[in-house]
Amino acid sequence: MSYLYDTIEDIVRLADRESISFSEVVLRAEIESTGSTKEDVLDEIRRRIQIFKESVRDGIEDTRKSKSGMSGGQAKQLEERKPIFLSDLTYRALRYAISVNEANAKMFRIVACPTAGACGILPGVMQAVGEVYNCDDQAYINGFLAAAGVGNVVTNQACVAGAVGGCQAEVGTAAAMAAACAVAMMGGTTEEVVTAMTLCMKNVLGLVCDPVAGLVEVPCVKRNGIYAVHALAAAEMAMAGLRSRIPADEVIGAMDSIGRALPEALRETSEGGLARTKTGMEITNRLAHQK
Repeated sequence: MSYLYDTIEDIVRLADRESISFSEVVLRAEIESTGSTKEDVLDEIRRRIQIFKESVRDGIEDTRKSKSGMSGGQAKQLEERKPIFLSDLTYRALRYAISVNEANAKMFRIVACPTAGACGILPGVMQAVGEVYNCDDQAYINGFLAAAGVGNVVTNQACVAGAVGGCQAEVGTAAAMAAACAVAMMGGTTEEVVTAMTLCMKNVLGLVCDPVAGLVEVPCVKRNGIYAVHALAAAEMAMAGLRSRIPADEVIGAMDSIGRALPEALRETSEGGLARTKTGMEITNRLAHQK
């Protein structure tokens, strides 16, 4: 039988019919669609998870400023103090997500998940959950596969580009992927995985893409950190038994229609929002004169 899917509902149906997990459906679909062996697919997943870990490390250890001067050293700054408001888990996710995005700003190797601008959220959440709960290799793989399934559906049914759908399409999708990942890593049910990603995406709808000076730094770096925490909040609610009134695929459709309705000025053009504030324009002009 085929395990290929187009929608979240397809994944749920296959998981229920075969009595397998959300992650297992995604794994079998990947094997089927690529013609790869199971071990080849798992090896590639492990390789990308290793890059996640390296990018977290790189962003913390390299405290130099980026070329623009707008980021660098902030993850280290967070690491050197104890949190006042957040738990150990959420604080790790916050600083790890920021770390990866700072690494990206300084041209270290990252995994675009689903994009470079949102590259910190999934690694940040995955590493935080893995460290705090001492997760084994299989838990990391399950989390990665759950995130991949969500990302695949959003990519094919909507969009993940800020230039098309605003930041809700980039950071929103990344956060939904991370929420699904966290639940899968903790052995959550298919319903809990789907609920986590749905609650997460519902509450990022309308987020605009307004990078200052056209660079993936302000507000992107700190936004990655904030939405890593957002993802964990959605995962917590899902595993507590809360459910979404709107189905996952309808939420994805709403995100797509909202994104395409956004003015062009708020879709990665730097022609609106924070990019056009007085300070945003001063930064843009300063950087333009440095070239």
